[in-house]
Amino acid sequence: MESRPRILVFGPTPPSAVGWLSAADAVSAADPASAADRLATAPFDAVLADPDTLARLLADRSRDELVLSAIQNGIALLTLDGVVTWVHPVFRSWCPTEPVGRTLLDALGNPTLASEHPDPIAVAARGEPANFRANCPTNPERPFLDVILRPVAGPDGSVHELVAIARNVSHEVEQQRKLDALHEAGDELSGLDADQLAYMNDPTRVELLKQNLKHYIHDLLHYDTIEVRLLDRHTGELKPLLQEGMTPEAATRKLFALPSGNGVTGYVAATGTSYLCPDASSDPLYLQGASGARSSMTVPLKYHDDIVGTLNVESPRLNGFGPRDLQASELFSKEIAAALHTLDLLHAQQSCTTTQLIDAINREIVIPVDDVLCSASVLLDKLGDDAEAAAHLRRILGAARAVKENVQKVGRDLTGEPGPTGATPLAGKRVLVVDQDERVRRAAHLQLSRLGAEVETAGTATEGAALLSETVFDTVLLEIKPPDMGGYAAYCRMRAARPSAVVAMTAAFGYDDGHAIVKARTDGMKYVLFKPFRQEQLVKAVLDTAVVPVGGASGLSV
Repeated sequence: MESRPRILVFGPTPPSAVGWLSAADAVSAADPASAADRLATAPFDAVLADPDTLARLLADRSRDELVLSAIQNGIALLTLDGVVTWVHPVFRSWCPTEPVGRTLLDALGNPTLASEHPDPIAVAARGEPANFRANCPTNPERPFLDVILRPVAGPDGSVHELVAIARNVSHEVEQQRKLDALHEAGDELSGLDADQLAYMNDPTRVELLKQNLKHYIHDLLHYDTIEVRLLDRHTGELKPLLQEGMTPEAATRKLFALPSGNGVTGYVAATGTSYLCPDASSDPLYLQGASGARSSMTVPLKYHDDIVGTLNVESPRLNGFGPRDLQASELFSKEIAAALHTLDLLHAQQSCTTTQLIDAINREIVIPVDDVLCSASVLLDKLGDDAEAAAHLRRILGAARAVKENVQKVGRDLTGEPGPTGATPLAGKRVLVVDQDERVRRAAHLQLSRLGAEVETAGTATEGAALLSETVFDTVLLEIKPPDMGGYAAYCRMRAARPSAVVAMTAAFGYDDGHAIVKARTDGMKYVLFKPFRQEQLVKAVLDTAVVPVGGASGLSV
């Protein structure tokens, strides 16, 4: 278990430090004497003091060297003109030459200032706190300092001296620049604008993303050994998307989003929590990724709250990654997840567009193809003994059906959808719909096809009977009033053409003046379906299960 840092808090606790102090062992000292006593008797990792407390300490000339030497910020006393009269050792180390007797800016090597005041020293001399950021090009190891200026009042209340408290923020500035660059890189991850991406296929988009990921991870994060895996939400498997520097075994290893048995990557994907592995040799979760790796860092790829994958990097050094690396990687992981989400949306959009296109083609060809099937079947029915002509007509029938099947197959290939399976309610069933209304025939095609059935339609009872004579159908949906004969006669014609088929009558809410339903019922008809068709009604009728017998039709709600 890691030991908690010991912090000496001199004076009141700054509000901004309350949160992180809870993770430390904080010891308070109310005055310089007690602070010096504590520093002399026990080791501390740091001393925390707010600028006003330091200003009072120096104003009282209580320059206890033991206290001041333990403070990691640089401290200097200035005249009202900004000339340095005394410096703390840390501050002295930041100056290219002896600072005492020179102006503050000259002592720091004439840095470039960033401040809301044109002359922050003049503001402090008027009795108001001021601050600025100094970019010190002469000090490459500490190029950025945040300097706070506090006025020091004498016994008469007038300002007679200034205190400058400087903090080295070079690492913070560098980290922020890295984060800004990563954020900008995230906007460019796709490499092309949305219109251009829309014209690229999925493999091309993914390859573009992989190349950009490699570029930014190398140039901005400076990682050489990387692995990106995507989570398959259906199976829980973490599938490799990108890897560089990993062993062949690691690159092809099957991993799942589980907290144990699947390495650090599986743990991170299961918990959604980043993981620093400082010593790979002693970490029970670690599975070897790169040859010679001694530490690793793994972060989840999250889009909003959904985990879409993982980013893993490895190092040949112990403790190769720290909090700053983790912060940058977690930020960039969000950009990666957003880019992957964009690709998913584009894939879904393309699939949707393709599906709509195939549906539109189907809508336009099904009725004309059915007309061809009906005409050829009627001719066959009337042909007599001309075997050669019959063979030609049967080839026409086969070719027409092949047109529909091929269009459906092309649609499945383009969208990546499987063909009808046993999971669809009516898979393997063949249904004939006889109705003079073309809108009903189109709707029947749409509904029944989605349920997995093979559908053909006819506009008259004569055409329907001809189709039944040539082709096996499981179910016939026959309108109650065909245009070419009475409903009961049509029912008898269908039964005679294909005795094995279940014939169900379909009706709108109108009067059955020919009593076709009553007559067909006495002949054994079991089902009446009302238009527009409901899915459960169609499924029950085609599967020949108990819908509602004709005798109970008055209570039928479908």
